[in-house]
Amino acid sequence: MRTTFNTIVLGLGGIGSGAAYWLSRRLGADVLGIEQFEFNHARGESHDHTRIIRHSYHTPQYVELTKHAYAAWRALEADCGQRLIVTTGGLDLAPREGAAIRLMNYSKSLSAAGISHEVLDGTEIAKRWPQFNVDERHHGVFQADGGIATPELSNRAHLRMAREHGATLIDNAPVTQIEDRNGEITVRAGDQAFICKKLVIAAGPWTNNALTHLGCSLPLEVSREQVVYFDSPHINDFLVGRFPVWIWMDEPCFYGFPVYGHHGVKLAQDCGGYITTGDTRTFELDPANFQRVRDFAARYMPRALGPSHLIKTCLYTLTPDRDFVLDTLPEHPNVSVAIGAGHAYKFASVLGKILSELAIDGATPCDIDALNFDRHILTLADPPKSYSQ
Repeated sequence: MRTTFNTIVLGLGGIGSGAAYWLSRRLGADVLGIEQFEFNHARGESHDHTRIIRHSYHTPQYVELTKHAYAAWRALEADCGQRLIVTTGGLDLAPREGAAIRLMNYSKSLSAAGISHEVLDGTEIAKRWPQFNVDERHHGVFQADGGIATPELSNRAHLRMAREHGATLIDNAPVTQIEDRNGEITVRAGDQAFICKKLVIAAGPWTNNALTHLGCSLPLEVSREQVVYFDSPHINDFLVGRFPVWIWMDEPCFYGFPVYGHHGVKLAQDCGGYITTGDTRTFELDPANFQRVRDFAARYMPRALGPSHLIKTCLYTLTPDRDFVLDTLPEHPNVSVAIGAGHAYKFASVLGKILSELAIDGATPCDIDALNFDRHILTLADPPKSYSQ
């Protein structure tokens, strides 16, 4: 097997598979992707049928990045000949008390980035989507381009097209050593040693495992999250075309989808899980989390309720400020790293593209200045944490 490459990617989940794909478009066979588990496993952050894609975000910088995200997905769709993004419209809604500033920031950020959207009162929301039990005490922001990103389809598309462009991809190869000597990086994975000029780390919950080999780490927390599929007796009310993706912008925060990929109405609490690690997490039901989701649905989406016939888990890799990390390492400029902070799947392909640009060009046209590795909060031993957005 070939052992020397221009660039190696560690981790082939959502972001890492994107990096392997975009690198292979420019470097062809000079790319190696390494996955510690089997391809398309369910131990990390980027699996299941659906994730939300949206332009609506809390800062104009993120909204601008969503433009690049949509463009990257369209490029992948054109390359692989497969539909990967499903437009449903996206609704952010909340009680007027407590969430007014938060929703206003979303609306202001969309306006600053020139993205059309509607500000709706609760009465209009209930008129358009009677599946929600809301009234004049609520309000929301609707953005027509919101929809579904498809991890199970899209990760496979990234990997398939990376191979078609010449990349070598291996799985079941845990990394045991990384050395950077005079600009040449040696990665030992499985029973092989590989050499490269550039290294991309997209290892999610296992990021610090990789960074430790290079003498650095980040103040990350890994949380185990949970989604519930309810077998609603009114399932037709929640089909694509009749129901949007949505986020309840309050504390606690909830989100959900129309029916897609699996029979059932999918709901979850954002950051509703407990702190764990990639290696010690469990897959069992979290009863308290489940009850919070069910109570929310009973109050605000009663027609969605039915038997819970499927519960899935995933992990979030959280930075203290919940902003991405997207940068080269200060002491190792030939190593780039991405942390998605529990809200990155919509950006998975463009983050992979940015990582490819950092590796090949040393820079990217996207504005990632605020997402640097050594920003102040990431230098603190015990940083304050704020996981809402």
